[in-house]
Amino acid sequence: MGKIFNVTADCKPGLHYMVDISSRLARMKGYVDRGEYFTINRARQYGKTTTLRALKEYLKDQYYVVSMDFQVQMSYAKFRSENAFSAAFAKAFVRIIQDPDIALPEAMKTAVGNLKRATRENREDLELVELFQYLSDICRTADKPLVLMIDEIDSAANNQVFLDFLAQLRGHYIDRDKSPAFQSVILAGVYDIKNLKRKFRPGEDDKLNSPWNIAVDFKVGMSFTAEEIAGMLTDYEDEHATGMNIAEMSELIYEYTSGYPFLVSKLCKLIAEEVAGGEKFSELKAAWTYAGFMEAYQTLLGEKNTLFESMVNKLYDYTELRDMVCSILFTGKEYSYNALDQAIGTAEMFGFIKNVNGTVAIANRIFEMVFYNLFLTSAENQNTDIYKAAIADKNQFIYAGHLNMDLLLERFVEHFDDLYGDIPHPFKEEDGRRYFLLYLRPIINGTGNYYIESRTRNMERTDVIIDYCGEQIVVELKLWRGNTYHERGEQQLMKYLEHYHLKKGYMLSFNFNKNKEIGVKRIVLGDKVLIEAVV
Repeated sequence: MGKIFNVTADCKPGLHYMVDISSRLARMKGYVDRGEYFTINRARQYGKTTTLRALKEYLKDQYYVVSMDFQVQMSYAKFRSENAFSAAFAKAFVRIIQDPDIALPEAMKTAVGNLKRATRENREDLELVELFQYLSDICRTADKPLVLMIDEIDSAANNQVFLDFLAQLRGHYIDRDKSPAFQSVILAGVYDIKNLKRKFRPGEDDKLNSPWNIAVDFKVGMSFTAEEIAGMLTDYEDEHATGMNIAEMSELIYEYTSGYPFLVSKLCKLIAEEVAGGEKFSELKAAWTYAGFMEAYQTLLGEKNTLFESMVNKLYDYTELRDMVCSILFTGKEYSYNALDQAIGTAEMFGFIKNVNGTVAIANRIFEMVFYNLFLTSAENQNTDIYKAAIADKNQFIYAGHLNMDLLLERFVEHFDDLYGDIPHPFKEEDGRRYFLLYLRPIINGTGNYYIESRTRNMERTDVIIDYCGEQIVVELKLWRGNTYHERGEQQLMKYLEHYHLKKGYMLSFNFNKNKEIGVKRIVLGDKVLIEAVV
């Protein structure tokens, strides 16, 4: 049986197509060689476990690596007391270090045996201080340094016994010039335990003064680059000979995922296993194209998976996070990146955002669409008159696989004028964006998609980019602020059309002057055609 793209648990080189992470393993080894303690905190399904297992293999010739998983080896009951934790930790440690494939020197065997006897005797005096004395003896008798790795550290983070455990690690780190200690300790999880003043669970008290302040900042990127994705696709291509354009496919996957490991593997898996061989793409070669990718993308957005469910839950658990994401999506509000800001720090920890030149941005295009779909399909929004009008109109705009954007704008103008033409309160540009997306989404849902392109190559703002059956449509949304501003909008749209290599574009202006002239008109500017709608 050949290899597959994997999206569950860790990836194994012999079973799964994988990105080559040897360069980041070498950088991580540099931390270990320097004797540093650090935390790998990344969002869910970001490849932490796969990376730790690969790092263990990478380090094994120079170090004894004890790799633990607190979710598997340390149940909640093990944290009820120091003695229960110490005994459970010691048993797991001994079991790992006594791997039959690892030859320990006699003195080290004796030190490990002493710890093992302490656990067998169920000694009530085996607490953290005693545990670390045994561990120090093992480090002293070892013929090469020990590295401790602990995965799924989140399962223990909000626990006083665990905090005391971290304090012991800190103490032994500080005294390592006097008493042997681990060469390096690596803790992995979603939450950053180096900063325990943040709430780990909604509604709980803050934790202050983390004893893990000895840890250095971990600055090794774990997102996949387009080049790394290309390497994985090359392995697939060597086996399947699809004839795909590897450079174009890897760039396309990166463009939508920003290298988020789960999303990269998931899209590849969908193309290889669901899109290929389907009704639209009977051959592998046809599936590994832009059209096949978009089919996989639509499938991904429509499915329910653990990552998306976790994202939604976090938005409802953390109101400040939900408010920030809404503001970015619907108002275009720019947040200056500040790692000390609680909402920004939380959003980054969960993988929702990234720092782009000092400004907060949604982490990738797929997450952006997950959030848009969540907010736009809420019960409140689906109950709006404009959404109901779109449901009634949706069959009018598609002909022979093409979206009739001209007609769509005409109908939106009619509905908007009927429903909101006499709004007494001030209207904001972000309201227009929301109303337009509420009308657009049910019309293209399941076949097309859209996204808000916040920046172009020249760093200017743009608005809605619609993809429908391989065709791109650019719609610039503006609030009317006079003819001069409107003309600048036309010129800006012309630049966007050049950027996207399009001959036709659309502008939707929201004008609340009493003497406004609503409707849709066609304007020819050079070799470009602009369809301008005014409501």
